[in-house]
Amino acid sequence: MGSRLKDKVAVVTGAGRGIGRGIAMLMASEGAAVVVNDLGVNLEGQGRDTSAAAETVAAIKDAGGDALANHESVADYRGAEHIIESAVAAFGRIDILVNNAGILRDRMIFNLSEEDFDAVIAVHLKGTFNCSRHAAVRMREQKSGRIISMSSTSGLYGNPGQANYGAAKDGIAGFTRVVSRDLGRYGITVNAIAPAAATRMTASVGDAARQARSKAGIAGMGAEARSLLPRPQREPDDVAPFATYLASDAAAGINGQVFVVMGGIISLTNYPAPVRTITKATRWRPEEIAALFPSTLGMDLVNPAPAQPPKTAG
Repeated sequence: MGSRLKDKVAVVTGAGRGIGRGIAMLMASEGAAVVVNDLGVNLEGQGRDTSAAAETVAAIKDAGGDALANHESVADYRGAEHIIESAVAAFGRIDILVNNAGILRDRMIFNLSEEDFDAVIAVHLKGTFNCSRHAAVRMREQKSGRIISMSSTSGLYGNPGQANYGAAKDGIAGFTRVVSRDLGRYGITVNAIAPAAATRMTASVGDAARQARSKAGIAGMGAEARSLLPRPQREPDDVAPFATYLASDAAAGINGQVFVVMGGIISLTNYPAPVRTITKATRWRPEEIAALFPSTLGMDLVNPAPAQPPKTAG
């Protein structure tokens, strides 16, 4: 076992399977006591199964680590408080929070119900707020802490059929940038990871959706990065080393950043910034914009939707 996180206490949500399990296992192997939170729900957030968290805890203990299971919902404000307080009750403090719990309800926008939108936002975005809010109180008292949340390339670049998921994940990126400013003065860092890994979530995406995304030219940076992968596999455990690094004392100066992690690639994303600008001393007129846009702001713009046939005069 390592010692990078010796004497630290970590809470990892959604740690019964996939990326969360890999993070919990590695953090435990580096000396952290870990609260393994997982409801054991299916991909759409339905059902309950306590065995997922229990199995991760058992694996950690079998390897010589320390862990306990928690089955509260991150989407419930008081439930999230109980998650954080379970760490304090069992281990005396909370040093690391990994917001990883998530569900998936992919629908094209014209088929997306209010319930499907609200459910995904509740787990991903509100769940990140809920857990971070309660952890921040404890971390501020300690004047130290690490909050690491999972964003997604779906939020950063967009994927068809994921308006709910993409909105939540891009919201997490914005949340990270704001909360890093709130908490940085107290010795707490707040960062996000946009992982790209083969999990049960990605396995659930149908062939039709994959083809639609490919035809639409979606994935931007993700497609480019995948072409540079030293190996084709993108495994859930690939995310754990960087998450563990961000949780360590060595990353004390890293705050408010969003990173893409896939396979053997780790990329720092830039803050949103203007690419081109046109200016005028007085208010623009629509006809002026129409005349200038194609040769200025509109140069080389990529339409993420498939090309449409030209309209014919009727």
